[in-house]
Amino acid sequence: MTGWDGADGGTATPGGDGTDAVTLTPGQPVTVRLVKAPRPDLCYPGTVLSDDGTHLVVRAPWGNAAIRDMGFVRFEPGDVWTEHYWRDRWYSVKEVYDADGALKGWYCDVARPATVADDVVVVPDLDLDLWASADLSRVLRLDEDEFLASGLPEREPETAAKARRALDELAELAADGFGTLTGQ
Repeated sequence: MTGWDGADGGTATPGGDGTDAVTLTPGQPVTVRLVKAPRPDLCYPGTVLSDDGTHLVVRAPWGNAAIRDMGFVRFEPGDVWTEHYWRDRWYSVKEVYDADGALKGWYCDVARPATVADDVVVVPDLDLDLWASADLSRVLRLDEDEFLASGLPEREPETAAKARRALDELAELAADGFGTLTGQ
C-alpha cells in the first residue's frame, strides 16, 4: 500500500478496523475500480477532490465514447461524474452533470465500503442501484434482477440484508437530493 511516506501525495492514517487507511490528496490522480464479479471489473481514471479518511470524493468524466440511454437518463460523452465513496458505508453516490454543468441526477451503487490501495479506489459492487433525477421527480430502484441472479442472498444472507438496508437508506436520502451526504 502506498502513502506512508507521502511520496505519492497521500498520507496514511490508521483505519478503524485495524488496517492502514490511505488518505488521498486533492488533485491526485486515481483509478476507480468497480468490482463487478463475476463480470469484468470497470476501471477508469479520476481526480481526487477531497478525502477526510472516511468520505472520498472523486471527479471523473464519462469514460465511454458511446451514448448509454438508460430510458430514464442518457449518459454521454462530456458528462462529468462527482463520485462520493465512503470507507464505512455500503453505497456510493454519484452526481451526474452534463457537459454544460447542469445536474442530470444521482446514480447510486449499493456496494461494500470503499478501500484505497496504490492509488486505486476499489468498490465491490453488489448489483443494487438507485437513480434520482435532478428535480427528484423520479427515484428508481434498479437491478433487483441482477442482485437476485448474483446468488448473494443465498450465499451471503447477512451481506444481502446490509445491501437491502443500504438501498432503503439511499431512497430516504434522495428526498433531500443527498445534501446531508454530499454537503450540497
